[in-house]
Amino acid sequence: MKRRILFKLFFYICAGIVIPCKLYALDITVGATTWYAWGSRFENVQKESSRENKSYSFDPTFLYGPVLSVKFNDDFNLTFVYLYGKFDYEEKIYSDAGGSYFAESKAVRSDSDLALNYRLNDYFKVFAGVKYMAYEFRLSFDNFNRGYCDNHSKHTSIGPGLGLSSTLPITKNIFFLATLSGFYLYSAGEKFEDNRMYGSRPVNLTIGYNEYGINSTIAIAYYIAPASAVISLGGRFQYFIIDYNKYEPFLINNIRNQIYGITLTATYTFSL
Repeated sequence: MKRRILFKLFFYICAGIVIPCKLYALDITVGATTWYAWGSRFENVQKESSRENKSYSFDPTFLYGPVLSVKFNDDFNLTFVYLYGKFDYEEKIYSDAGGSYFAESKAVRSDSDLALNYRLNDYFKVFAGVKYMAYEFRLSFDNFNRGYCDNHSKHTSIGPGLGLSSTLPITKNIFFLATLSGFYLYSAGEKFEDNRMYGSRPVNLTIGYNEYGINSTIAIAYYIAPASAVISLGGRFQYFIIDYNKYEPFLINNIRNQIYGITLTATYTFSL
């Protein structure tokens, strides 16, 4: 219900801006972006009478996808960015029951932002919109004391975001770009399956949660005037917390995630 209300509100706001501008030319920007990213996550899980602290790190990987911007007039433009990638995690688990062990995980991740931007002046814009994040996560390990375990979860969330962006000229064709935004996402629940084998029964749950965090980017952009193109190189940092509801047979507390890396984007602009 919250997701439907959010989309309807965003649609009506955009329509109220686009309709008065229908007689004017639209500037369309299309392109592609990539994010060479690495990072980590930390979670705390209470299982029956023992507590486990899990720390994940993953090898650097590429996320990639399209970018789109539609400029309605001098004050408003709509932007869309979608990123997709696959991660290989190495997990180290410390247990109060004794010892520690490693596990391997794989995740497929999607990250998307749709935002309406408003120009404050020549250098700053504010923006508000909708953020979507999703991943499928699979964890497996084989420990002599605990047996074989195969976990699989599907995680999707969507919600509002709000932020500030800046474009500062360095020379005629070179610019400094920066953004900072926050978001709060809702979910109908994460589907979690734990297909245990040696003595433990399988677990199949839908776990409720909300997540919130920040995005920040900085980049240097070069405008190629004859080609109406822009190439930018920079960095991006994302930090977010997942707050889970409490479920048996284990209690998942919040999970802290951080992803950071190098970004490269190329775009082309034309008018309709």
